[in-house]
Amino acid sequence: MRSESYGGDILARGRATRKVPEVLAEPGLVAEDPASGFCGAVVRFEQGNVVLEDRHGRHRLFPLTPAGFLVDGKPVTLVRPTRTDAPGRVVSASGSVLVEGLRARTARDSRLWVEGIHDAELVERVWGHDLRVEGVVVEPLHGIDDLPARVAEFGTAGHRRLGVLVDHLVAGSKESRVVAGVRDPNVLVTGHPYVDVWQAVKPGAVGVEAWPAVPRGTPWKEGICAALGWGEPADGWRHVLSGVRSYRDLETPLIGAVERLIDFVTIGQE
Repeated sequence: MRSESYGGDILARGRATRKVPEVLAEPGLVAEDPASGFCGAVVRFEQGNVVLEDRHGRHRLFPLTPAGFLVDGKPVTLVRPTRTDAPGRVVSASGSVLVEGLRARTARDSRLWVEGIHDAELVERVWGHDLRVEGVVVEPLHGIDDLPARVAEFGTAGHRRLGVLVDHLVAGSKESRVVAGVRDPNVLVTGHPYVDVWQAVKPGAVGVEAWPAVPRGTPWKEGICAALGWGEPADGWRHVLSGVRSYRDLETPLIGAVERLIDFVTIGQE
């Protein structure tokens, strides 16, 4: 089992903005997105973003942010060449190239598990197109307290992998202790530092300046809804989900965690 909890390094791109060299993003230049670990060659530009193609032929779209990439392991700012590019293709909510006339492939034996219904709906909202292209089924766990037993019951194999997305996966948390009990090379657990997946949505996407602080002992969703006047948690979730249109509305730790899971359960599994 491999576990990838949230760490400070994932924010390095935001801090490393001083004296970072600019590199012309010519076609064929190999660059890495440090947040997701996706590495590929520049193939084109779409709507002010760069599209990278990895060695498996998969495409991902990334914004051209300052110090947003690694080239030869060093932070750089990619700069678009001044010449005019051909019109770009349509992209999905996750930033991947949209496959026109898609017919969902037969579901793989591998699965992507998330903690609850809200997590599943959010992943579907942003990565649904990618998941249908890859034939990956997302299943809610309704909590991870019995994760080791659920993994054993599932029965993993080289062609039957599990990717597990965990909320609040930080050092010393209950979640980290549960995850430590899973030891299986065909299981990858990733997570984000937020108490709930709602908090992985950028506040601006739901029309607030910041997520309110919830008093200790108060259920988080109930506390948020009370502070923001959103009614019951079911009403609050509809408000949150309606504000998410693409990966740009999500925090970087969640994006990177989901991308790694999709790669784990698909790459080399044809």
